[in-house]
Amino acid sequence: MGIRDLLLEIARTYDASEGTRVEVPGQRVLREVERRTDLPLPTALFAKGYGGQTSAAATPWIGVFDPEINSSAREGLYLAYIFSADLRTVSLTLQQGITHLEHRLGKGQARQDHLRRQAARLRRAVAMQRQNEWVDEPELRHGAARPKAYEAASVIARRYDVADLPQETVLGGDLVYAAEALKHTSVAQRLWWFEDTESSLEVSYPSNEHGVSGNDPLAGFQPKDSSDYIANIAAKQQVKRRLHEALIAEFGHHIAARGFTPTTRLMHPRDLVLRRQDEEPDTEGEWLVEAKVVRDGNPTEAVRHAVGQLFEYSHFLYRERGRPEPHLIGLFTEDVGVYSGYLERRGIASIWQTANGWEGSSCASKWGMVG
Repeated sequence: MGIRDLLLEIARTYDASEGTRVEVPGQRVLREVERRTDLPLPTALFAKGYGGQTSAAATPWIGVFDPEINSSAREGLYLAYIFSADLRTVSLTLQQGITHLEHRLGKGQARQDHLRRQAARLRRAVAMQRQNEWVDEPELRHGAARPKAYEAASVIARRYDVADLPQETVLGGDLVYAAEALKHTSVAQRLWWFEDTESSLEVSYPSNEHGVSGNDPLAGFQPKDSSDYIANIAAKQQVKRRLHEALIAEFGHHIAARGFTPTTRLMHPRDLVLRRQDEEPDTEGEWLVEAKVVRDGNPTEAVRHAVGQLFEYSHFLYRERGRPEPHLIGLFTEDVGVYSGYLERRGIASIWQTANGWEGSSCASKWGMVG
């Protein structure tokens, strides 16, 4: 079964009046989406169905996520197939998360206005690649707050009539296009953290928060909590370990003892930036660090993702802004083996954690960060 058959099955079985009980046919189809292996999604993307929790959703939908960009519908960018309330149409949209805005803007017009302003800015990132039949917003045909917010949150959308759904190849091509648009748009969104904006939700900071105070090399180093936490997922508990944050926290203290100032404060989306603790201005510039967890002893994916993000941030956050490009470092939870030489040849040093401390490539050693 492909995407087309899945969409038709949801349109045929979903009934919001039946509630969200496990035995409800439409709800069962949506809940099974994340366990299906027959959906032809672009590489690395995953899908999850949503039909409501305490009450059934007026407009059921399927989220499609790129884990390198976002894995939650609460905030950030993702793709979604959203049905209209009458189930006569379904729209593939590039969506902004809406739930995280409720505590600041409520669920009404203020949230919709904010989402539309942000969507207009993001839309410029994909304007040159806009294909025919793609519009700004879907038409969900329901007056409740959530469907209205979904409409406002749309960056681009492609609407299909359920009675005349395109063939699987067409749907697949549209999804590939949307996935590429998601990647381009996520870059634009991340860059907003470094730009002036008229957005009502842009965060401002006191002036004394922008630099390192006094002589404390760790004054600007505030890694996120690395303690384990409990996540309640589908009526079961899972223990999550923030290995990524722990890696940054432990490395920060190590590198500070080596004469560098690690900074995480106001560095998003960068993981970590390093500068020497010299009294005179450092002519070597700064080091950009991307931290990655090596899973199951296989460094391939971690290295690929680190390379992509380091080059992306170096280009958009430094070169495009007329700033000297930084030295690049991939920071890993364990030895990356032959990839260390691969990274060095591309101008990227590598550092990894060991049972006894830290080791790294020749550049990392030359800079005095390991060894």
